Amino acid sequence: MSPTRRCSRAACGRPAVATLTYVYADQTAVLGPLALHAEPHAYDLCATHSERLSAPRGWDVLRLAPDPALSGPSSDDLLALADAVREAARPVREQEPLPGLEGDPHAEGARRGHLRALRSERSPGR
Repeated sequence: MSPTRRCSRAACGRPAVATLTYVYADQTAVLGPLALHAEPHAYDLCATHSERLSAPRGWDVLRLAPDPALSGPSSDDLLALADAVREAARPVREQEPLPGLEGDPHAEGARRGHLRALRSERSPGR
Protein backbone atom coordinates (compact mmCIF):
# COMPACT_ATOMS: atom_id res chain seq x y z
CA MET A 1 0.00 0.00 0.00
CA SER A 2 1.37 3.43 -0.84
CA PRO A 3 1.94 5.96 1.95
CA THR A 4 -0.82 8.50 2.56
CA ARG A 5 -0.24 11.77 0.74
CA ARG A 6 -0.03 14.83 2.96
CA CYS A 7 -1.45 18.31 2.56
CA SER A 8 0.71 20.53 0.30
CA ARG A 9 0.38 23.55 2.62
CA ALA A 10 3.54 24.44 4.52
CA ALA A 11 3.71 23.09 8.09
CA CYS A 12 0.54 21.01 7.63
CA GLY A 13 0.97 17.29 8.14
CA ARG A 14 -2.65 16.22 7.86
CA PRO A 15 -3.65 13.65 5.23
CA ALA A 16 -4.81 15.05 1.89
CA VAL A 17 -8.47 14.60 0.91
CA ALA A 18 -8.77 16.86 -2.15
CA THR A 19 -6.69 17.99 -5.13
CA LEU A 20 -6.48 21.61 -6.28
CA THR A 21 -5.58 22.59 -9.84
CA TYR A 22 -5.64 25.93 -11.60
CA VAL A 23 -7.01 26.63 -15.07
CA TYR A 24 -5.16 29.84 -15.85
CA ALA A 25 -6.91 30.45 -19.18
CA ASP A 26 -10.31 30.50 -17.45
CA GLN A 27 -9.09 32.06 -14.20
CA THR A 28 -10.57 29.15 -12.29
CA ALA A 29 -9.36 27.13 -9.33
CA VAL A 30 -10.75 23.58 -9.43
CA LEU A 31 -10.99 21.64 -6.17
CA GLY A 32 -11.98 18.02 -6.57
CA PRO A 33 -11.58 14.61 -4.99
CA LEU A 34 -8.04 13.47 -4.26
CA ALA A 35 -6.33 12.50 -7.52
CA LEU A 36 -5.16 8.91 -7.85
CA HIS A 37 -1.55 10.01 -8.31
CA ALA A 38 0.38 13.07 -7.18
CA GLU A 39 0.75 15.50 -10.09
CA PRO A 40 3.50 18.13 -10.34
CA HIS A 41 1.12 21.03 -11.10
CA ALA A 42 -1.59 20.08 -8.62
CA TYR A 43 -1.84 20.61 -4.87
CA ASP A 44 -3.18 18.05 -2.43
CA LEU A 45 -5.10 19.63 0.45
CA CYS A 46 -6.41 18.36 3.79
CA ALA A 47 -10.07 18.81 4.76
CA THR A 48 -9.37 22.02 6.70
CA HIS A 49 -7.41 23.74 3.93
CA SER A 50 -9.83 22.61 1.21
CA GLU A 51 -12.75 24.15 3.17
CA ARG A 52 -10.86 27.44 3.66
CA LEU A 53 -9.71 27.67 0.05
CA SER A 54 -9.96 31.05 -1.58
CA ALA A 55 -8.86 32.07 -5.07
CA PRO A 56 -7.21 35.26 -6.33
CA ARG A 57 -9.50 38.25 -6.88
CA GLY A 58 -11.50 37.84 -10.10
CA TRP A 59 -11.05 34.06 -10.15
CA ASP A 60 -13.79 31.47 -9.71
CA VAL A 61 -13.56 28.43 -7.46
CA LEU A 62 -15.14 25.29 -8.87
CA ARG A 63 -15.74 22.65 -6.19
CA LEU A 64 -16.34 19.18 -7.53
CA ALA A 65 -18.05 16.99 -4.96
CA PRO A 66 -17.05 13.33 -5.01
CA ASP A 67 -19.73 10.96 -6.23
CA PRO A 68 -20.46 8.55 -3.33
CA ALA A 69 -21.41 5.82 -5.80
CA LEU A 70 -17.91 5.97 -7.31
CA SER A 71 -16.00 5.88 -4.01
CA GLY A 72 -15.16 2.19 -4.30
CA PRO A 73 -14.63 -0.30 -7.08
CA SER A 74 -17.77 -1.16 -9.01
CA SER A 75 -18.83 -4.70 -9.82
CA ASP A 76 -17.73 -4.02 -13.42
CA ASP A 77 -14.22 -3.13 -12.17
CA LEU A 78 -14.03 -6.29 -10.11
CA LEU A 79 -15.24 -8.47 -13.00
CA ALA A 80 -12.72 -6.87 -15.38
CA LEU A 81 -9.94 -7.50 -12.86
CA ALA A 82 -11.00 -11.14 -12.44
CA ASP A 83 -11.07 -11.60 -16.24
CA ALA A 84 -7.58 -10.10 -16.57
CA VAL A 85 -6.22 -12.44 -13.89
CA ARG A 86 -7.83 -15.46 -15.59
CA GLU A 87 -6.42 -14.42 -18.96
CA ALA A 88 -2.91 -13.98 -17.54
CA ALA A 89 -3.07 -17.44 -15.93
CA ARG A 90 -3.98 -19.26 -19.15
CA PRO A 91 -1.20 -21.28 -20.77
CA VAL A 92 0.20 -19.72 -23.93
CA ARG A 93 -0.65 -21.63 -27.11
CA GLU A 94 2.06 -21.90 -29.72
CA GLN A 95 1.04 -20.03 -32.85
CA GLU A 96 1.32 -21.90 -36.15
CA PRO A 97 3.91 -20.37 -38.51
CA LEU A 98 2.58 -18.49 -41.49
CA PRO A 99 2.72 -20.45 -44.78
CA GLY A 100 6.06 -20.03 -46.55
CA LEU A 101 7.77 -18.54 -43.51
CA GLU A 102 8.64 -21.73 -41.61
CA GLY A 103 12.18 -21.66 -40.27
CA ASP A 104 12.83 -17.94 -40.97
CA PRO A 105 13.04 -16.28 -37.52
CA HIS A 106 13.35 -12.81 -39.09
CA ALA A 107 10.33 -13.17 -41.36
CA GLU A 108 7.39 -10.88 -40.83
CA GLY A 109 4.94 -12.47 -38.45
CA ALA A 110 7.45 -14.89 -36.89
CA ARG A 111 6.89 -15.13 -33.15
CA ARG A 112 9.41 -15.55 -30.40
CA GLY A 113 7.69 -15.68 -27.00
CA HIS A 114 5.36 -12.70 -26.69
CA LEU A 115 7.36 -10.59 -29.17
CA ARG A 116 6.84 -10.42 -32.92
CA ALA A 117 9.81 -9.95 -35.26
CA LEU A 118 9.18 -7.69 -38.26
CA ARG A 119 11.18 -7.43 -41.45
CA SER A 120 12.96 -4.11 -41.86
CA GLU A 121 11.61 -1.68 -44.45
CA ARG A 122 15.11 -0.60 -45.45
CA SER A 123 16.33 -1.38 -48.93
CA PRO A 124 19.38 -3.69 -49.28
CA GLY A 125 22.66 -1.83 -48.99
CA ARG A 126 21.49 0.71 -46.42
